[in-house]
Amino acid sequence: MLGLPLDPVNTQSMNRSSELVVACVFVISVFLAPWALAQNDRIYPLNGNPISGKITEMKPEGVIVESGSNTQTLTVDQIQKILYEGDPPALTKGREFALDGQWDQALDELRRIDLTKLTRDMIKADVTFYIAKCEAKLALSGRGNVAEAVKKMLAFAGANSTSIHFFDTAKTLGDLAVASRNFDQALKYYGALAKSPSVDMKIESVYLTGLAKLRQGKPSEAQADFDKVIAATVQSTAALRMQTLAKAGRAVTLSEQGQGEEGVKLVDSLIAELNTADSEMASRIYNAQGACLEATGDIQGAVMAYLHTHLMFTGQADAHAEALTKLVPLWTKIGKPERAAEARTELQQRFPGWGK
Repeated sequence: MLGLPLDPVNTQSMNRSSELVVACVFVISVFLAPWALAQNDRIYPLNGNPISGKITEMKPEGVIVESGSNTQTLTVDQIQKILYEGDPPALTKGREFALDGQWDQALDELRRIDLTKLTRDMIKADVTFYIAKCEAKLALSGRGNVAEAVKKMLAFAGANSTSIHFFDTAKTLGDLAVASRNFDQALKYYGALAKSPSVDMKIESVYLTGLAKLRQGKPSEAQADFDKVIAATVQSTAALRMQTLAKAGRAVTLSEQGQGEEGVKLVDSLIAELNTADSEMASRIYNAQGACLEATGDIQGAVMAYLHTHLMFTGQADAHAEALTKLVPLWTKIGKPERAAEARTELQQRFPGWGK
C-alpha cells in the first residue's frame, strides 16, 4: 500500500470526530439498552388498547404484566388474546385462525412449528393448547377422533396447570365428555368453570351443567340448573345470551316432563326475538321447538323445526347431529321413509360417534 503524508490538522480533526462518534454510540447504548433487553409481550384486552410489557406471572385466573414502572393485573375474562415476544409467524397466524373458528387452517399453520426450537415455555404452551383445541373442535364436528382429542387436552392440562387457557381447556374437555356420553366427567369439567373470576363464566358453568344433565336424561335436574341461570341478575351481553340459551333448554325439559304446550309458548317467545346470525342460539331454539311440538303430537311441525337446524345451521355440529337424530324417526312417522334413510346416512357419515 502506498504511504501518503498526513496533514496534522486533519489528523486532529479525525481524532476528535472519532471520539465524538464513540461518545454518541456510548450514550445511545446506555439509553437504548433497557429497551433492547426488555421483554415485549402484547396483551389484547376485550375492551381498550393493547398492553405491551413483560408477563411476570400467569395463572388460570389471569396474568400480571410489567410495563415500564407500572404493574397491571388482567383477569382471564378481560383477555382476548396474548402475543408473546418470540412467537413464530406460524403461531401468530394459527392463533388468529383458531380464534376465528377456522380449525383446519389453524392446524395447517401450527403443525409447521418445531417445538424444540422455541425458547419460552409460554410459547410452547400456546402452540400445544391451540393444536389440542383445534383437534378437539374437529372431533366434535365428526371430523376427528374424540378419544385422541381427550388425550391431547388432558396432556396439555397436566403439563400446564397455571396456563391462562385452563378454563377453556376445562370447557372443551366437558364438551368432549358429553360427546363420549361420559356425563359424570362432563359435570366435573363444567363445574371447574365455577372457579373462574368471571361472573359470566360462573353462569356458563351452571348452564353447561344443565345441558349435560339434559343429555343424560335428567330433565328435572337440568331444569333446576336452567332456572338458576334465568333467575340470575346479570348485566353483560354474554350473560343475557346465556339466559336465552337456558330458556331454550328449559323448554326442552318441559317437553320431556309432559308440559309440551308450556314449552311451545316459551319457544315461540324466543323465536319472536331470534337473531339467526347467532347459529348456536338459533339451532338450539329450533331444536327446542321441535322437541316441544313433538311432545304435543304435532309431528309435522316438529319436522319443520328440526329442518331449520338441518338446513340452515349445519355449522353448529352438536345441534345439527341432534336434529338429524330426531328427524330419522319423525320422517318415518309422517310416511317418508326415504327421507328417514337420507337423514340416517348423513348422521352416520358426518357424526359417526353421535349418540353411542
